[in-house]
Amino acid sequence: IQAVQPSIPPAETGSMKVKVDSDMCEGHGKCEMSAPEVFKLGEDDVSVVLVDEVPKALEEKVNRAIRLCPRQAIAWVK
Repeated sequence: IQAVQPSIPPAETGSMKVKVDSDMCEGHGKCEMSAPEVFKLGEDDVSVVLVDEVPKALEEKVNRAIRLCPRQAIAWVK
């Protein structure tokens, strides 16, 4: 999986995917607060992605989560 520029999904058709780098995530929870439909803190306080593909309607929420992540642990992938 190749990461693309954070916070701006590439101009492609269809839904996008997002990933959380579990080694970088420190469990601040800003992603879950920004997009609870997409992110959830696991029992180990590491964020997990709840959906396989992010619906277009939630892309802006995910962009916000990417911008707010203090560790920059979230990125769009293709």
